[in-house]
Amino acid sequence: MGRSVLLQLARDSIQEVLQAEVTIKRDALVEQHPLLTQKIATTLNLFIQGELRGTSSTNASDIALIDSIILNAKKAAFQDHNFTPLTTSQYLSCEVEIILNTPDGIINEKDPAILTSYSPKSER
Repeated sequence: MGRSVLLQLARDSIQEVLQAEVTIKRDALVEQHPLLTQKIATTLNLFIQGELRGTSSTNASDIALIDSIILNAKKAAFQDHNFTPLTTSQYLSCEVEIILNTPDGIINEKDPAILTSYSPKSER
């Protein structure tokens, strides 16, 4: 089974920064998935080997779900003041977790790391 649209969007958002290239087709995604225009509070967490590596949240009244996921992914990866910006090797080894605070309750989904072998020593 493939990644959910939201998890793929989060990964694509981080890749855009790492590759310095705009690849997300926002209008096409919204056309295919109209729920992406809903305003839902979101939190995006990044983990490496089970340890938090970055986090970012937005309020439901702020922006559409698609923009919230894109913004939170980039902020968690590159602007969380508790961590240095994510490197490509860290990106490949990180898990992505999305938490949606919907009117019907909390929805949580997690995407495993693309690569499972990561050594922090290689980042020095």
